[in-house]
Amino acid sequence: MLPDPLHPAVVHLPIALAVLLPLAAVGLVLAIGRQFVPARAWAFVVLLQLLLAGSAWLAIETGEHEEDRVEHVVAERFIESHEEAAERFAILAGVALLVVGAGLAPGSLGRFARIASIAATAGVLATGVAVGHSGGELVYRHGSANAYIQAGAHAGASVQAGTHARASGSSRHERSEHDDDD
Repeated sequence: MLPDPLHPAVVHLPIALAVLLPLAAVGLVLAIGRQFVPARAWAFVVLLQLLLAGSAWLAIETGEHEEDRVEHVVAERFIESHEEAAERFAILAGVALLVVGAGLAPGSLGRFARIASIAATAGVLATGVAVGHSGGELVYRHGSANAYIQAGAHAGASVQAGTHARASGSSRHERSEHDDDD
């Protein structure tokens, strides 16, 4: 079963990959340059960047799916700001994929692209930090999680109050007063 909401579960993968990719790029540039590994090992960085670009796209899609629900709790301008940052992140991840992919080319082109990939993946990381920060602000400063908590809390409270009222013959109002005494 998929988590509900799905967006918070998905967004961590592209951020984690954005952190790992510059490290992997630097490590493999050094390892390839010192001939510890063949240049084809660069395919690992290409695969990671492909996963990052794909997961960034998926994060945007799941965010758009959740947007209508969160708009009832958070001002639209904050959501739009996060969405724009996420789109920049995904676009830059796609551009970085082209640069990183060129690192598979033979000779000086591949060598230059691998070195340029360090800067490209660092740029993706910087953009990812901005997306993560704005997403964190949506949750912790603007209360976007309340769009899910309130719905679940109301449903849970209604079921609990109804069950307790049937069991003890008390009303919902009397139940809430009783809970305050605990």
